[in-house]
Parts: sequence; C-alpha cells; structure tokens
Amino acid sequence: MDVAYICEWDKRPRTSHCPSIPLVCAWSCRNLIAFTTDQRNEEEKDITNLIHILDTEHPWDVYSINSGHQEVITSLEWDQSGSHLLSADADGRIKCWGMTDHLANSWQSLVGSEVDGDPIVALSWLHNGVKLALHVEKSGVSSFGEKFSRVKFSPSLTLFGGKPMEGWIAVTVSGLVTVSLLKPNGQVLTATESLCRLRCRVALADIAFTGGGNIVVATCDGSSTSPVQFYKVCVSVVSEKCKIDTEILPSLFMRCTTDPARKDKFPAVTHLKFLARDMSEQVLLCASNQCSSIAECWSLRKEGLPLNNIFQQLSPAVSDKQPMILKWRILSATNELERVSAVALPKLPISLTNTDIKVASETKFYPGLGLALAFHDGNVQIVHRLSLQPMAVLYGSSLRPSEEPSLKRQRSPTPCIHFKALQMSWTSLALVGLDTQGKVLSTRILAMKASLCKLSQNTVTRVCDYHAKLFLISISCTLKSLLRPHVLNTPDKSPGDRLTEICSKFTDTDIDKVMINLKTEEFVLDMPTLQSLQQLIQWLGDFVLYLLASLPNQGLSVRPGHSFLRDGASLGTLREMMVMIRIWGLLKPSCLPVYTATSDTQDSMSLLFRLLTRLWLCCRDESHPCDPDESLIDECCLLPSQLLIPNMDWLPLGNGIISRLQSKLPLRLQFGKTPGAHSYASVHYEAYTRSPTQPKIDHLRRLHLGTFPTEPCKSCTRCGCVTMLKSPNKATAVKQWEQRWIKTCLCGGLWRKMPHTYS
Repeated sequence: MDVAYICEWDKRPRTSHCPSIPLVCAWSCRNLIAFTTDQRNEEEKDITNLIHILDTEHPWDVYSINSGHQEVITSLEWDQSGSHLLSADADGRIKCWGMTDHLANSWQSLVGSEVDGDPIVALSWLHNGVKLALHVEKSGVSSFGEKFSRVKFSPSLTLFGGKPMEGWIAVTVSGLVTVSLLKPNGQVLTATESLCRLRCRVALADIAFTGGGNIVVATCDGSSTSPVQFYKVCVSVVSEKCKIDTEILPSLFMRCTTDPARKDKFPAVTHLKFLARDMSEQVLLCASNQCSSIAECWSLRKEGLPLNNIFQQLSPAVSDKQPMILKWRILSATNELERVSAVALPKLPISLTNTDIKVASETKFYPGLGLALAFHDGNVQIVHRLSLQPMAVLYGSSLRPSEEPSLKRQRSPTPCIHFKALQMSWTSLALVGLDTQGKVLSTRILAMKASLCKLSQNTVTRVCDYHAKLFLISISCTLKSLLRPHVLNTPDKSPGDRLTEICSKFTDTDIDKVMINLKTEEFVLDMPTLQSLQQLIQWLGDFVLYLLASLPNQGLSVRPGHSFLRDGASLGTLREMMVMIRIWGLLKPSCLPVYTATSDTQDSMSLLFRLLTRLWLCCRDESHPCDPDESLIDECCLLPSQLLIPNMDWLPLGNGIISRLQSKLPLRLQFGKTPGAHSYASVHYEAYTRSPTQPKIDHLRRLHLGTFPTEPCKSCTRCGCVTMLKSPNKATAVKQWEQRWIKTCLCGGLWRKMPHTYS
C-alpha cells in the first residue's frame, strides 16, 4: 500500500477538542467521506458535535455541519445512493441528512427518530434488494460485465408493486431494536421492540441482511466469556403501523475463551462485524487485552444431526432424512497481534468459492477479498477476509512527519498515532482512516483505471477529449429528443433514428443533398426554442471548425481534440448535428452558428460539412481506417485564411488530489486551505487554456460569465466543470438540458457550491 495523502486541521489549542471521544467515519458509493469531530467552547463550557463531509478528490475543501446532537455521535451510515446520511448519538437520537439542491457541500436535516436516553450502538439502512457479486475467478476477463452478476436478493420491506421501502434499523445499548420507515408522503413510521424477553446490556452490535428479506442482528455484552448472540428480525407494515418480530438464532463462544492456553488472556470483545452487510453467515470477532488482540472468523453452516441407533432401527425412513441444524463453525484465527484499534470491511460482495482461501498466499491482490485492521502502534494490515492471512501492510512510521529525526521518534514517550475509525471505499481500492489527532488519511492500493489520464502530463489532453465526447453525446441526445413525428401514428423509427440512418446511408459531401432525404416537417420547432439553443449549436459549429483546422497538426498528440480525428462514431454524430442545424437555420437563421469569414459570399456550413464528411469517410470503418488524403489536408490548411478559428473552452486543469499524486511521498494537507499551484500542465497545453484575466465560461450552458463572475456558481468535484446555480433562461428546451445535470455533472461527479466570486 502507498500513502496517497494526509489531510489535517490547522493547529488548534488542546482544550478545543477531546481526542478521547469515539470517532466514526463512513464512505459513500459516490466517494464522499463523512466523519465526526467535536469542538469545545471555553466560554460556555459545552461541546459541539460536528459532522464533516468531503470528497476524496478535494479533501481540503471540507464542509462542516453542526449536527445538533447533544451527545457524542456513535454511528454514521450512507444510503445505497450516497445522497442521504444517517447519524446516531449516545442519547438515542437518529437524524437523516440530505443534500440541498444536489450540492455536495450543502446538507440539511430532513427527518429523524429517537429512543430517549438509550445510546445507539449499531445503525443501518434497510436493504433495497440490489446486490451485485464480483467473481474473483474472472478477474482477468477483458469484458467488465462478465466480472459481475446480479444476485437474487429480496428487500427488507416492499411497497405496492414490489418497490423497496426506505428506512433504517438501529440497536440500542439496552437490547432494543428500533425501525423507522419512510413513506412516500414523507411520513415516518417508527416501532421499537426488544430483541429477546430477557434484556441485557449490548456493548457491541452489527446488522446484516438475508436474501429472503430478513434482518440478522449480532450482539455482545463486551465480555469474551459471554456468548455472542444472534437474532432474526422481520419488519412488516400492518394497518399503517410498523411491526417488528424477533427470533433467537444459534449463538457462539469465541475460541480463545474455550482454549485452556488462552483462557482469560483476552477478556474483552472489542470488535464485532459481519463480513458484509448482505452476508449474515460470516462474522469477524476481535478480543483484546491492554496490549494485544486476536481475531477470529466464524461461519454459520447447516449440519446434519446424528440419530440414535434406536430410532434408525425403528424407522428406516427416518434415517434417510437426517435432520439439519444451524451451527457456527470457526474458519480461521490469527496469532497474537498488536492491539486492534479499528476494523474496515469491504463493501463489494464477492462470489466466494472453496479455492478463495488460497488467494491469500498469492502475490496478486483482488479487491474485496481483504479487510483492514488498524493497530495501536499505528500500523495497518490488509488480511484475507476468510483465512485472515496478511496480504499487505502499511507501517505507522510513514504517517509521521518525515522531517522528524528517527532517534527522537524512537525515544518519544507519547503514544503512537493510530486510527480510531477506518473505512474502505465501495470498490475496495482505497482506504480512509481517522486518527487520534483528527487527521484524515487516504491510502491508494491500486490506481483506478478511470483516473490514469490525470496522472501524466502526456495524457492530460485526453481528459479534455473525454469530457468533450460526453458533452457531444449529451447534446446529440437532447437535440434529437426535441424532434417529433409529423403524423400522430408513431412510425417504426423516431425522427432521430431516421436522421442517423440517412446520414450514414448518404455519404454525399453536399449538405443540401443529404438534407432533402429527410422529412423536414419533423424538425419544426418554435422560434423561442431554436433561439434558446443557440449557445449549444454554436459550440457544435466551433468544435467542427476547430477539429478540421487541427487536422494538419494531427501528429501532435498533446493537442486537445486529437483523438476525435480518428473517431468515426463522433465524427458521424457531428455530421448529423450539422444536417439538423442546417434545417433549423431555414426556420430561424439567428440560431445558426456564427463564423467570421473573409468572404461574404462563402457558405461556411457547406464548406465545413464537405471537409467533415471526407474526414469521416476515412475512419468510418473502424476495422480498415485510412489516412486523410493530401488534398483534404491542404484544404484544412487553408481554413485559417477563410474562417477565424475559435479558441475552444476546455475544462480547467484539475486541481484535485489525483493531479498531485506524482510521487511516492505522501502529501501533507490542511483542512480549509487549498494547496498552492503545482507544475502539472505542460507548456504545450497551457497555450490552449484561458488566462486568468480572460472571461470565465459556464461549461454546461456555454455562456460567458465575465472575468469576475458575480452569479452564484457550482463546480464538479471530479472534473472541475463550472456552471451557474440558477438558470438565466426560462425556455423549456433549456430547462430540459439543465435538468440532466441537476444532480451530477456529465462526468458523474457531484456538485459543490463555489464562493460568490472565484478566480
């Protein structure tokens, strides 16, 4: 494992925070990390419990929430969509937080529930019935889809029509289980029930789900000499009220307490975790003393119950049907370890086979097969989830400042910095930990394939090409969706499909000859709609001109747009858009893209369509592409003398953490402070970007915002795309375009609100 970065708070007085208070963190499927800290007010002598939310790409840009919890926060849980967060405290209060206007740095408390004065020890959202399994044996398959399969799994509770019902379940320290259900009308149904008739103290608990829609709760009173109890919980709605039914399942005693050599050596159970939320048959237990720990992995299996010989002789039929019972069996156990401080389990379901335990001895790492153990000496180990054999290790010395002398570190009497909370990402490729000093560290185990282009100066322009291609596809889908059949009886193909078919069939370089094969009445739109689309149409026209003008320089791979020159599908989409725009120009000439030409009589669109078609014909056949002929390159060389070549507004250079991970040394960051400039872009790329004194651009609406924008804006946490918070246009077509990006950017990243003015 490599340390990717360490982000810490600015130095604060020791009296302003309480490191002894338990810390929790949670990682969402959208790469948002939530964690807790506390802040003491010296004047009022009270403590404020805070929730902090950050995206892993910009860890310094942390958003802090005054949670309103009067007691310490004991649990944080993201929902399956990553847009809602649960927080529970030691007073029995549970709050549900949701994004405001789909902004990653704007949250509000929506609903909640409480069990007065009863601390929450375990919390989870109800299962929505979606489960994908990763097949480890197919990790080398080239097709990404073959590595995953949909697993049949029932939701915890369903509405009419089989739609899963949202809600959460919690376990309290007194042995109560409470369930809250969110009805579609916003009403919350809450019920509380005892796990068993004889209630006892619950120090540790965890929640898992079965494929049949039931819930399994594991509890322990904290003593290794006491049994680990398991309960089945069924939730239903009867007469508009929530109902909870519980049933006792087989329990177990840890092996270390039944072994005479280790009896009373590990008196306390410190960690109790199911190996996955949807794997209730496997559980991880950790027992500790003041200095060391031991971990055990257990599995619930069906076993045959042997019959006495008397019953076998009386009825041979009975002997053929051997009764089955559920029984916990230990799979593996570790030797004596350093004292464990935190445990992180993979969220990715694995298709486990009997051969998977052997994977631990191999050198190749498979995401999802390992779980993380953090120790009090500052070290972190990745161990196999079944055999508990070490797979990777991160030594605590790499977390300390490198400028500190090693001799001083060895003789320091202060305790080592260690993690009090640990979480894995949803792909199990990264790990985040919260240490005793309030720092957040992210560990990169394997580089993510989607971010490779950001890691090198030589491939940074490909990031712009990927964004431009997403933008082109989105514009094409939006414009085609505006077309309607001329007659009421719907034809076999939509107008958009016929446009694609005809443009592919007729390869003429004359745009008007291609246009006459279409039913122009299907392209009729009202004038305000056409005018409102002019900014998107202008981008299409500028992009075609830019690509054709850059064809003579196709050998310069560092130039943005280079990959489009051999992309037959994208060039074909641009050709379709030009035909559509040509038809719309007959209805509303002002919606056409504006070109600055040297001749008033020149038909710029016809010229560009002719050159674009010739380029498209060279690479339309992906199996047998050919190089552009000399005459085409010569004509493209003349374009700068015929038309003014526009400067394309590419995405700003990414200022996230990925662009800064250029060395093996961990970065040292501070919350609330943006890192300084870094030498990320090459000189060649800087020639195509806007200078700080030039007007800013709305990358989605293609509107100029001015040098110092005054309109509130939001930016993408992943690609840096910037757009205004509020729409300046009321046209229906524009609203349809903007609605596509209300939740996420076109790259899939989340939005965060930017300062009122930005540079």
